[in-house]
Amino acid sequence: MTNDLLNLFDCDEARLRRILAETLNGADDGELFVEHAQSESLTFDNGRLKGGSFNTDQGFGLRAVAGEAVGYAHSGELSAAALDRAADAVRAVTAGHSGSYAAAPQRSNKKYYGDENPIGQPSFEEKVRLLTEIDAYLRGKDPKVRQVTATAAASWQVVDILRADGHRVHDIRPMTRVNISVVVGDGDRQESGSFGTGGRMGFGDFVASGNWQTGADEALRQALVNLDAIDAPAGTMDVVLGNGWPGVMLHEAVGHGLEGDFNRKKTSAFAGLLGEMVASPNVTVVDDGTIDNRRGSITVDDEGTPSAYNVLIEKGKLVGYMQDRQNARLMGMAPTGNGRRQGYSHVPMPRMTNTYMLSGEKTPEEIIASVKKGIYAVSFGGGQVDITSGKFVFGCTEAYMIEDGKIGPAIKGAMLIGNGPEAMQRVSMVGNDTQLDTGIGNCGKGGQWVPVGVGQPHLRMDQVTVGGTRT
Repeated sequence: MTNDLLNLFDCDEARLRRILAETLNGADDGELFVEHAQSESLTFDNGRLKGGSFNTDQGFGLRAVAGEAVGYAHSGELSAAALDRAADAVRAVTAGHSGSYAAAPQRSNKKYYGDENPIGQPSFEEKVRLLTEIDAYLRGKDPKVRQVTATAAASWQVVDILRADGHRVHDIRPMTRVNISVVVGDGDRQESGSFGTGGRMGFGDFVASGNWQTGADEALRQALVNLDAIDAPAGTMDVVLGNGWPGVMLHEAVGHGLEGDFNRKKTSAFAGLLGEMVASPNVTVVDDGTIDNRRGSITVDDEGTPSAYNVLIEKGKLVGYMQDRQNARLMGMAPTGNGRRQGYSHVPMPRMTNTYMLSGEKTPEEIIASVKKGIYAVSFGGGQVDITSGKFVFGCTEAYMIEDGKIGPAIKGAMLIGNGPEAMQRVSMVGNDTQLDTGIGNCGKGGQWVPVGVGQPHLRMDQVTVGGTRT
């Protein structure tokens, strides 16, 4: 398969450009987005290869933007005839509209990941052998292990973005991910633990001798901790959040509320608050798509805008939103490189990349020692957030009591309940150990899923509502 997707059409590039120019005449913005994508997934469960899949797809999406209106058509057929049909449908949105086509974004010569296709490297047989070794290793590690599930997944996406002003962007996006889940039991009680890692890279480091054992050990450690955990208390108390993956709460409770479309439509709890204090002065939050090989990184977004390091909250003050081109124009702001889409059959919208809180000055030990009675939340599972009100509920998958400044017994069933903007005001201490997650994040919005990264340092939040099963 050629990396030049425009060559897959049954016409030359000049004709594609003519169709695009005619379609977007009078539009404010728009583009031809062409994609070829491959994905593979292998699942090893209960001592055998339980599932395997390989998918390949390609097609184009044609978009015209006129004010707040969007015309969009897509097809899996790469032909001039299919593009003409799409153009006929899309032109309806520009009828009677006399827009000025948006200027081309500046080019970026920096790539944040390689081009190599991770599917087939290592081979199918080698991946199955790796999953088999993970299963055997964990089952031999502890007699309490009752179930092991290991998954290896890879994808490779090639995109070409052609704009009516002649600007063309080409990007190749690899991705890998390995997940390990362990169920342990003692009598009638069973608990689970998990570990995942990945990014825009090959399987090399994880497959290397010794590295996968670290991930397997972590999944087993978490499961055994939960097996001995006591019921979580309920009430209002101080909470210490661990670094890394707990940043998923920041992503959900705050990050989505800082996306441009929600703020333009005034459906975000942060709408109209630009320049206002929306968090503790200890809090600085950024969205950064420019970190090498990270899961949420993108060289360019899906409109052709180069990725960027965007400060959203600076020392508690709201200083920016994450923008695609349409919402940025309508709000009188600049696009930030956050226009993302799941694939060619979807329109772009403002989405996060790698969203995290910057380090403060306190050590984790100082933060924990400051809490008289509270909980230490090390990892989170599922959660729910209302973007308009900012209210959230998050379940802890690993947590401990803190008593007199010391970490106590593990607890299970703890739920953190609150409001995103209010929670950010309650951050009283920020650690010096910002860390990103291990590369497992997926974000859903408007029926679309994209890979993301989250992160934060250890931090203390004062007087948070904790849901539990005992008082």
